[in-house]
Amino acid sequence: MEIKIKLNGTMVSDDVPADTLLIDFVRAHGCLSVKRGCETSSCGLCTVLMDDEPVLSCSTLAARANGRSVHTLEGLQEEASEFVGFIADQGAEQCGFCNPGFVMNTIALLRENPDPSDGEILAYLSGNLCRCSGYEGQLRGIRAFLNSRHEEGANHE
Repeated sequence: MEIKIKLNGTMVSDDVPADTLLIDFVRAHGCLSVKRGCETSSCGLCTVLMDDEPVLSCSTLAARANGRSVHTLEGLQEEASEFVGFIADQGAEQCGFCNPGFVMNTIALLRENPDPSDGEILAYLSGNLCRCSGYEGQLRGIRAFLNSRHEEGANHE
């Protein structure tokens, strides 16, 4: 089956079997930030943005993305660079395996809610499993990023 997906801003077409998963499609096209973890939609490692909404690519058929826009971390480096250093400063990326999923969901969260509460951050990121550091470091990093944005805004007033 022929599918066309706008992958990180570039139109990509490919002939794939009908049962091809989106994770396999994006990885075959060089997007290696998308990780295979649980393969049961439980860990968040495979999160991509499809039409700006986070989806788990391990449980989404590539055919469902036909004609749609899909972004992986490779296509969102500039947006991610705004806050990933804050997460790293909190020691929240010990092995780094879960980071792409956390970053993708943080981008989606901040696009939807630019000033979330701690509870909203934790709720949004609850689908991402981290076996090394838990979630407090990620929460502290996102909170530090948001606080820095508030300070910058206050300094420009």
